[in-house]
Amino acid sequence: MARLSAPVLWYIDRGAGLAALMLLTVAVVLGVISASRLHSPRWPRFALALLHRNLALLALTFGAVHVLTSVIDSHVPIRVADSVIPFAAAYRPFWLALGTISADLMLAVLITTAVRRRLGYRAWRSIHLLSYGCWGAGLIHAIAIGSDARSTVWGVTIVAACIGAVAGAFTQRATPVGTH
Repeated sequence: MARLSAPVLWYIDRGAGLAALMLLTVAVVLGVISASRLHSPRWPRFALALLHRNLALLALTFGAVHVLTSVIDSHVPIRVADSVIPFAAAYRPFWLALGTISADLMLAVLITTAVRRRLGYRAWRSIHLLSYGCWGAGLIHAIAIGSDARSTVWGVTIVAACIGAVAGAFTQRATPVGTH
């Protein structure tokens, strides 16, 4: 089997990280819309819930690829432990910790969603609200440590679109019914 070169891994790492951020953003926006009880005959609530769940799982998958390629790539010294334990890294410990915290929160939300019936609605809901922290930590991680998120037109555009989408969803949710 051919071994991937360091530049290829670096590009996969960057792309997977930004893809995870975009997918997580859409999942958060759909979660806010779902919590607002908005639906239409074209998008019934169950379809919205399934799309929300599947996009979150896809975000987790791309996040896992991002972590895996970060560990395998020798461009920066990131260990497996650094991807699980916040503030353990030698390389940019605070900014890397935000990515680790984001991943840990995402895992907590997804695991508790899998056992939601056993956990109870109130406990599940409390943990599910950590999704916002997951998204925020991931966004700051992308801006602070991701070279594309602050230095390329397309990277800045993706980050700005993610911020705009979540801000728009929260603004819509905060708007009283009948005024939108």
